[in-house]
Amino acid sequence: MPETLLHVSKVYKSYGKSAVPSLDGIDFSVEKGEIVGIFGPNGAGKTTLISIMCSILDPTLGSVTYYLDGEKTPREVRSKLGFVPQDFSFFPELTAKQNLNYFGNLYGLKKDDLEQKIDELLQKVGLFHVKNKKVATFSGGMKRRLNLIISLLHNPSILFLDEPTVGVDVQSKIAIMSLLNELNKQGTTIIYTSHHLKEAEEFCNQIILIDHGKIIASETLTNLLNQHTVSNLEELILKLTGTLLRD
Repeated sequence: MPETLLHVSKVYKSYGKSAVPSLDGIDFSVEKGEIVGIFGPNGAGKTTLISIMCSILDPTLGSVTYYLDGEKTPREVRSKLGFVPQDFSFFPELTAKQNLNYFGNLYGLKKDDLEQKIDELLQKVGLFHVKNKKVATFSGGMKRRLNLIISLLHNPSILFLDEPTVGVDVQSKIAIMSLLNELNKQGTTIIYTSHHLKEAEEFCNQIILIDHGKIIASETLTNLLNQHTVSNLEELILKLTGTLLRD
């Protein structure tokens, strides 16, 4: 039987005096072990939604409930969440190891456990040999891989990814996606958004499409493609959201 891990219940989010909400009654559940892709045009509300689920933002109305050792709010389960933002979240003037030590200490990890975890993750993403080099000297792909493993130091139960492979070469992309698939097989639930739709088709087992702050489709990709008689995720998004530019 599927096990519900979190539920987003009738979430609304408005900014300032805007008459149009960024999120307008979002409601869905995520099952343990799923890889859920959240997609939609620019300005659809994807980043706002993920920020609320991570407790970076509070909803104007509605709630997010996590079922981890009972019913908990996002703030109560922060230590079990991992968030990989699109923007780099490290100190370029420090080395890779110094960055990982800094964030590991923020997570409250014990020194010996942290040292072991740092070496393990650096090996997995091919950065062990440059662990003592300043991150400012890294290529874009190397920085993107470091950005990912910072969020994995504390073994999160749920991992949120905002464009995890943007701007990387094919080798870095393969390394990142391989690690993410490995984590999912080990039980990590993943919630993901990306503009790399071919990558998303191969990665996600559940798709949520949002536009103008509302969910317009939520199903497995196979079922959605069959329902709307299209052949891929790009065609599905264009069919349901139109071709007008969203700037």
